[in-house]
Amino acid sequence: MILLIGVVVGLILGLTGAGGSILAVPLLMFGMGWTLTQAAPVALIAVATAAVTGTWIAWQRSYVRYRAATVMGVLGLVVAPWGLAAAKAVPLNALTLAFAAVLSVVAVRMLRQAAQTPSETAVVRAVVAGDDQPAKGPICKLNPNSGRLIWTRPCALVMAASGAATGLLSGLFGVGGGFVIVPALRAATELSMHSAVATSLMAIALISSGTLAIAVLQGFELPLRVALPFAGGAVLGMLLGRWLAPRIAGPRLQQGFALLMLFTATGIAVHIADQTGVF
Repeated sequence: MILLIGVVVGLILGLTGAGGSILAVPLLMFGMGWTLTQAAPVALIAVATAAVTGTWIAWQRSYVRYRAATVMGVLGLVVAPWGLAAAKAVPLNALTLAFAAVLSVVAVRMLRQAAQTPSETAVVRAVVAGDDQPAKGPICKLNPNSGRLIWTRPCALVMAASGAATGLLSGLFGVGGGFVIVPALRAATELSMHSAVATSLMAIALISSGTLAIAVLQGFELPLRVALPFAGGAVLGMLLGRWLAPRIAGPRLQQGFALLMLFTATGIAVHIADQTGVF
């Protein structure tokens, strides 16, 4: 079961540009019967594995802006312990409902992207390749000669804020945070969609693996009998996504993922309401 869940998670991660990692947590919750706090750290295994794989793929095409990714990664790791602490302090039902709300927000964003910029939905993490138009972000400009970001104080603040938000969400919910980083990079910089996704992958790899390590150091007992086949399944799913992406990636697929997220969020909310006697 855990191997199958890992394959499904890896496939979803590979076939989405940003946001798919958030489905790793509910798949573990429903598939293994775990709570959010049990599933979140284990979900980071698949997120980190897929992000490292995607970064390696994108690095070969020089899409990764490693300085920006490093800044986001460092700030994410600084803030991640606060997210882990909050996850322990907040009542489980409230935390789970908050996760359902985040899931709904990400789903709506994916639906809007599929409707407004359908060409961007073909840029997925399993195959970060091709040419597309740069964004027109007013804060972080690109050097026309080198193609690198021109670092200014506002630009550094955007990177730091994106990384911090991602670290908080990783600690709280065990999610990657591509749904934060990619829109931020597209809104604030002149990076193309390919480069934004690639850069987010490196940042997510740093943040998710670091957050998992912090959780283990803080006493979370990582079940290796579950973690190892889960990670292996995620790699298999990512490779399968690399093969499938050129054939099926696009707005229809993203809309399907988004609707699945909304359905999942509704199911979580109904479950919590039933537990608490609201219904």
